[in-house]
Amino acid sequence: MEWWHLYIILGVVAAGAGVGFYFLRKNLKQKVNDQQSLVNQHKVATSILVLEKRKDRVTNANMPKSVIDQIPKIYKIRKVPLVKAKIGPQVMDLLCDEAVFEKLPLRKTVRVDLAGIYIAAIKPGKK
Repeated sequence: MEWWHLYIILGVVAAGAGVGFYFLRKNLKQKVNDQQSLVNQHKVATSILVLEKRKDRVTNANMPKSVIDQIPKIYKIRKVPLVKAKIGPQVMDLLCDEAVFEKLPLRKTVRVDLAGIYIAAIKPGKK
């Protein structure tokens, strides 16, 4: 086998990997857009009192088993931003977006967009 055969094979493999990554990225982008539109449809503005912020595994959070079963496996393994908050008389553990997690103040009442147990955004103003 001559040296230029190796370069041709290497080029074909690299092109195949590039095409595969392109379609994988396109598929993942579509899934993210679908999830974001679903969150936007179901978000409700609520006032919450942030008691605690931490990055922990979902399995260690105080969430119902049915909720944990619906979460993708990768998020069960990774540490995700969790917020313990008081919503009315009830104290709950909520999942949070990474950007929102950094901006949330501790032990303060904040108005947020809440979609189920997911904090999507912080609204300006307290109430």
